[in-house]
Amino acid sequence: MFIRLLLPSVAVLLFLIEPVFAKFSPIEMFDQMIYLVPRFLFMYLLFLAVYYDRKKSIIYGIVFGLLYDVFYIDIIGLYAVLYPLLCLFMSKIVTYIQQSLPIVTILTVIFVALLEFLIYEFFVLISFTSMQMGEFVLLRLVPTIFANLLFLVLLGWIFKYFIKTRKLQSV
Repeated sequence: MFIRLLLPSVAVLLFLIEPVFAKFSPIEMFDQMIYLVPRFLFMYLLFLAVYYDRKKSIIYGIVFGLLYDVFYIDIIGLYAVLYPLLCLFMSKIVTYIQQSLPIVTILTVIFVALLEFLIYEFFVLISFTSMQMGEFVLLRLVPTIFANLLFLVLLGWIFKYFIKTRKLQSV
């Protein structure tokens, strides 16, 4: 019974700790404000798409994307569409390549960058931000990628372990 609740429990935990880590942002460095955006839940959903089940990752993506929209940004549908869509793309891509942890880690970081870029472009489209592309890349995208890569290098193997444990239990 506990194993059945493991995957959603980890997702809920990551959903709840993202704002805690977001409080460390922005950081002032070199007279610039640098933004670090934690994407722990999204990276976990990508790992679910690769190592467990595409369908469940898409369902979790819709549910947690909608929760993210409601609680954090007040624009209903942005994350509820992007999370499952990017999980679907990730699961399709890994069918053609090896699913080793280093490769999945690199792909996950690329997808985090893609998510950040799509969100930025949406905010530019609706005139929600006035940040220029160069500023965005230098002050938000690159620091976000490095911060999430650090998190993934430290905890990616744990994600894989939890997911593989659940997959073995369901067989």
